Amino acid sequence: MDARASEKIRTIGGEAVSFDVPMSRYTTFGVGGNAEVLFRAKSIEALREMVCFLTDDGIPYLVVGRGSNLLVGDGGIKGVVILLNEGLASIEPNSPGKPNVKAGAGVALNTLVNFCLEKGLAGLEFLAGIPGTLGGGVAMNVGAWGREIKDVIMEITILTAEGAVQRMAGNGLRFQYRGLDLPEGSILLDGSVRLRFDRPASVKKRVISYLDDRKKRQPLDARSAGSVFKNPEGDYAGRLIEAAGLKGRRVGGAMISREHANFIVNTGGASAADIEALMDLAVETVMDMFKVKLIPEVRRVGNP
Repeated sequence: MDARASEKIRTIGGEAVSFDVPMSRYTTFGVGGNAEVLFRAKSIEALREMVCFLTDDGIPYLVVGRGSNLLVGDGGIKGVVILLNEGLASIEPNSPGKPNVKAGAGVALNTLVNFCLEKGLAGLEFLAGIPGTLGGGVAMNVGAWGREIKDVIMEITILTAEGAVQRMAGNGLRFQYRGLDLPEGSILLDGSVRLRFDRPASVKKRVISYLDDRKKRQPLDARSAGSVFKNPEGDYAGRLIEAAGLKGRRVGGAMISREHANFIVNTGGASAADIEALMDLAVETVMDMFKVKLIPEVRRVGNP
């Protein structure tokens, strides 16, 4: 990035812009090289101005919420990382008197679940304990316990790479397993979810049940990015990796979790290369033993 572009970015973003920032601070893995530029989006207006400039100037950008489900290479990221978790984080009723909620893309999923619990709104309990934000959850069509976020999405708002704000009805969205097709370069701004009224005590009971089940099965206290691989049709990635004898396998500071084989954890001092090596090992071993190709759910970005 040349000096002219850097100065323009600083002019647009002001104090919300930082240069040469370690991405290890902004990913749940706790690894990754430096972002050339980090922009903390405080408002839709500021975000639109920044995105329009980056698009016009051909500067790449990456949108990050809480940095879950993301593996940033040790060589860092060229261009601009746009951080949404400090802005676009409001939650409000979508329709007066109706059990629908509109939330900003930067809202943490657990914050949204707790909001619904307090208000006696049911339907999002299955998201309890899942790291990440609403924007990331919608983009990944996150799911658990047989449900996916597409089941409750009524509408989303996006910002296109050209700076246009567009509303999109949920029934017209092209969801897929762990994904959503959106125009290239677009950014999720908010989402409206369809819920139902229930007693807060009943909602809380289900949330606690889901959380307890997660704690028994997953290494929630360790640094990870959640499930590393998508589940193959008719099977589970964790079962295959465990059957391949890879539970507890280490490379540097990274380890395939002994609690759940579809999790890789940073035991301390891991590099992105360590995690990549374990991912490659799992893919190769499962293919050799079971003739099943594991597809990463974790998104790899940046330079090795």
